[in-house]
Amino acid sequence: MKATFGGGCFWCTEIIFLNTKGILSVLPGYMGGKRENPTYEQVCSGATGHVEVVHVEFDETLLSFPDLLAIFFKTHNPTTLNRQGEDVGTQYRSVIFYHTDDQKLQSEKMIEELSEAKVFDDPIVTAVEQAQQFWVAEDYHHNYFNRNPENPFCEAVIAPKLQKYLRSNNQ
Repeated sequence: MKATFGGGCFWCTEIIFLNTKGILSVLPGYMGGKRENPTYEQVCSGATGHVEVVHVEFDETLLSFPDLLAIFFKTHNPTTLNRQGEDVGTQYRSVIFYHTDDQKLQSEKMIEELSEAKVFDDPIVTAVEQAQQFWVAEDYHHNYFNRNPENPFCEAVIAPKLQKYLRSNNQ
């Protein structure tokens, strides 16, 4: 089964899912824009309408789509419009691209439940949109954190996020 999430920088989201049991593959890329085969530079400009996403394939016998949603909402801020931390622009917006009607319903239900439970101080702005053409990011983005651990962004932003996730899941 597949799922596609935009939760800010795809380097951050990719490493979380790579460290989750039941994930078969994670590909960083772009979805939701107007330009065919966009480049990282084009997407970062904000002019293409694409979102940085991770395209996840998972084993449904080990992990459900609601499990993935819980991870997604736990590991990014779904209350900031077009922003994650210092990354600002529509390319960093919080979005779930659903591949089936069931994924759409489950996504909407999770947002409703989190909102009713007031899990976040501010309203959830995560969009739920039908999956579109997925464009795989350039090779140097794949497994970025593991290949670039000394990168200042990896050290300052991604490593603490990953450690928090691993501690919360006793991994």
